[in-house]
Amino acid sequence: MVQPQVELIVDAQATLGEGPCWDHRSGLLYWVDIMGKRVHILNPQSLEDRTIQLEQMVGAVVPRQSGGVVLALQHGLYLLDLETEQLTLVNDPEKQLEDNRFNDGKCDPAGRFWAGTTSQLEAEPVGSLYCLDAEHTVRKMIDGVTVSNGLAWSPDGRTMYYIDSPTKQVVAYDYDIDTGAISGQRIIITIPEGGGFPDGMTIDAEGMLWIAQWDGWQVLRWNPHTGEMLSAIPIPVAQVSSCTFGGPNLDELYITTARVRQSDEALAKQPNAGGIFRVKPGVVGMPAHFFAG
Repeated sequence: MVQPQVELIVDAQATLGEGPCWDHRSGLLYWVDIMGKRVHILNPQSLEDRTIQLEQMVGAVVPRQSGGVVLALQHGLYLLDLETEQLTLVNDPEKQLEDNRFNDGKCDPAGRFWAGTTSQLEAEPVGSLYCLDAEHTVRKMIDGVTVSNGLAWSPDGRTMYYIDSPTKQVVAYDYDIDTGAISGQRIIITIPEGGGFPDGMTIDAEGMLWIAQWDGWQVLRWNPHTGEMLSAIPIPVAQVSSCTFGGPNLDELYITTARVRQSDEALAKQPNAGGIFRVKPGVVGMPAHFFAG
């Protein structure tokens, strides 16, 4: 089988590129640089990459159904008007935890925004996963999390997948799309030693998971029903942080990377660290869900 060709489309040199989300309405790719405190809006056709500078670290960005975007920032969940660049605080559920910040986030099929937290040191299980509904009510859904990361929902919407990176595991939950309730936690994938840490993830139309491997130089495709690793796409960067399907046919995988806390010697071997990559993996993805609130 011929290995799909990976191309660098933006040499962004992001400190911690993350959270890619494809807007199929506009043909734009949203992504963030967490440490750079920037929201990016990339037009893959023209390669114009608009940046919006913020004053807080930003873990995730998802378009709203009504326009603008919802953000998971260092200190809470916000709405951002893309024309005025004005922020509106929705809820900060961890006001008392000064050392925590929001990390990855994604919307479920009903338009709820799920986002999780981590401590700045990423060493203690003091993070949680929250769910923000269309009425702007926030519920804590999971606690005892160290580095809240990848989220995905099965094509039928009945299963939620979730990653707490240091566990090197992907867990699945039975998912109630009407209420957002989760139950029946079970471990479905364990990353082998030497493979890096599971970070951001997405799902394809066949229900297979694509997981970015932090410190693993690759994106892996897994069968969540059997726990079998199906294929690997090598990326010329160590810190592969997340991925999402995009393009007019949802057949392009967009991949974010990082260059945080790396030595000059390490970066010399990966000059495009922090860039945005694209590959056609041979399958199509699922359209992103947008925030209903």
